[in-house]
Amino acid sequence: MNNRTKLKALFGMIIICLFLSASLGAAASGKAVSTPQKREGHCIQVLDKGKWAPDTYKSVQNLIDKHGAGSKGYDPNRKPYVVFDWDHTSIMNDTEEALFLYQIDHLAYNMQPEEFYEVITKNVPNGPFSHEFKNLQGDAVTLKQIAEDLKRDYDFLYSNYNGVNGKERLEALHSTDQFKDFKAKMYFLYEAIGETYGVEIGYPWVLYLFANMSTEEVQQLAEASNDYNLGAQMASVTLTSPGSMLGKAGTVEVTYTTGLRLASEIANLMHTFTENGIDVYVISASMEEVVEVFSSNPKYGYNLPKENVFGMRLKKKEGIIQAEYEDNWPITAREGKVEVIEHALSKKRGGYGPIFVAGDSSTDYEMLTINSLKLGLIINRLKTGDIGKLSKTAAERMGKNNPKYVLQGRNENTGLWIPTEYTIKLGSNEEKLLANP
Repeated sequence: MNNRTKLKALFGMIIICLFLSASLGAAASGKAVSTPQKREGHCIQVLDKGKWAPDTYKSVQNLIDKHGAGSKGYDPNRKPYVVFDWDHTSIMNDTEEALFLYQIDHLAYNMQPEEFYEVITKNVPNGPFSHEFKNLQGDAVTLKQIAEDLKRDYDFLYSNYNGVNGKERLEALHSTDQFKDFKAKMYFLYEAIGETYGVEIGYPWVLYLFANMSTEEVQQLAEASNDYNLGAQMASVTLTSPGSMLGKAGTVEVTYTTGLRLASEIANLMHTFTENGIDVYVISASMEEVVEVFSSNPKYGYNLPKENVFGMRLKKKEGIIQAEYEDNWPITAREGKVEVIEHALSKKRGGYGPIFVAGDSSTDYEMLTINSLKLGLIINRLKTGDIGKLSKTAAERMGKNNPKYVLQGRNENTGLWIPTEYTIKLGSNEEKLLANP
């Protein structure tokens, strides 16, 4: 081969690398997002700098350089892998909570009143909730009190909604005191169960509301909720139940946030890992089928295979979801996330764990401290507790070489990342690094 032919062949290889890298990296932002590098015969995709905090970006890119397909020690038969949390990490805000509210607003249930009452009380201890969940009259609220109020409201809505047994349109029902009471007390109950009894009871409880639906119906509902909430304002909303509907629980008040946002930097990171021969998985405390919609539907840009997504699981009977948690499957929070790694991932790979984990809360702490970890990415929500300890460790290592943990900030008013480790809380314009002690 003469020199001219060699130059043509080399030029052709460079053009192919450029084209492949641009095409495969474009999904996260709708354009070519990275500059490819050629190393030892490999066309390597480099992480787009986007809105990454510069030191955090450097640490993540260094991890890819050291363990990806372009590294000297890379073994395609022993591919490294990484694990992402979903809610508040791979997206802004919580998919499951957004869907919970969407269900309420659209009365999207497939239960008769008696069954609804059984579901909202399922596996929840009787008695009062923790002290911060009192009504506005200053009295403790018990499960039985609020559940009976909700059954009363649900009876009315079930009998009057033209989507079930009535003649009234959804918009008309929204203006009734029964619906306003139902929405406020449903969210109050959700918060009270989770804060009083923890993830083992609170996380499955919200999923039981899918009882009697098929997987397809739940995923259609999830997609509709995603699309609606991606266009909704990032805001804090306070609900107060009407004084006319005191019932047994009295008047309650609860606050929640609205809106979801895609994290294009996370989508690009997932693609970059994949293009560098590093497998990507999601382990979420939301329902597995719900997260699949967001993570696998091409229109959202993450494009993960469904089989790479793990989450909470309910039993099914002849394809219909039951209000029962799946036997022998962990609650996919805290230690449960590590159980999934060990049994669903590590065991099938000969016993090795992930090199990278991304999370945002204390329910990710155990997988963020797994022995195999080389780097942990913490989406900075200014949290205390176990995740606060890791955040403090990350803050102390800012600007230094080889950190074990790194922080990434965001602006909660827009739902988008900002190029710093600091975060701006919803309703504020102040950048903060750590939660107040």
